[in-house]
Amino acid sequence: MLKSQRQKDLVFDSVIYAALFIIMLTMLYPFYYVLIASFNKGSDSLLGGVYLWPRNFTLENYRMFMDDPKWVRAFLVSVLRTVSGTLLGLLLTSIVAYGLSHRDLLFSKVYFTVIVFAMYFSGGLIPYYVVLRSLGLLNSFAVYIVPSMLSTFFLLIAISFFREIPGELKESAHMDGAGELTIFFRIILPVSTPVLATMALFMGVGQWNSWLDSAYFVQSEELRTLAFRMMEVINKSNSPMDSIAVANSASAGVTSFSLQVTSMVVSIVPIICVYPFLQKYFVHGIMLGSVKG
Repeated sequence: MLKSQRQKDLVFDSVIYAALFIIMLTMLYPFYYVLIASFNKGSDSLLGGVYLWPRNFTLENYRMFMDDPKWVRAFLVSVLRTVSGTLLGLLLTSIVAYGLSHRDLLFSKVYFTVIVFAMYFSGGLIPYYVVLRSLGLLNSFAVYIVPSMLSTFFLLIAISFFREIPGELKESAHMDGAGELTIFFRIILPVSTPVLATMALFMGVGQWNSWLDSAYFVQSEELRTLAFRMMEVINKSNSPMDSIAVANSASAGVTSFSLQVTSMVVSIVPIICVYPFLQKYFVHGIMLGSVKG
């Protein structure tokens, strides 16, 4: 009886693992295909049949990408907006959340009502555009940073997390003569690594992938982001290539598709490199910040 039950469990586990393996392959293969297509000659990829490895290996796609100043500039703009937007967003969100986490704060219910209302309702694209124009943020790098410095969603998560920190820590620091800023930067932030890492991951990915603000609120070609350039290439996939690609396609075999997959790989690699360092804090931080409190 026991042996029969073990055999049933073994069969059940095998089916589960097989299903999970198939699901994993289904999810990972698109990324793998983009990777091998980026290392395959563009004109050869258009013939089809490239599934498991590059059939006509080349680095011309990446050389073309690096030689195009538009792509390089867009990459640098995306890196700069991701780093500065994430750091400033973390700083402002954490400071506001720490202030609102004090349970004896006056009018705290009013503040929370405003935050929750702002999280669920917005004025729409046109009022948002008018506000940005009145603040002088249109067609400037600041339009990528300033509007995203305070996230109501992460604000609520951080407030919940800060409220779970034992009050004795702050009381002992007060007794030693520490001010609020000292307590915040030297005590609260060091013990809040899980929630800060979680917020940093979400903010960083959001900044890196965002292209709507570049499309709607920026006209300068020098301020375009990598995500916007990718969207632009995808929309032009059925159109003639840009001048540089056309000039070099005959000898290099680079196509609009090969440039597109190359830009995808370039845009994915930074996130893949950062994620393993933040992953260990990810589940712990999001659960503490959202469930407790």
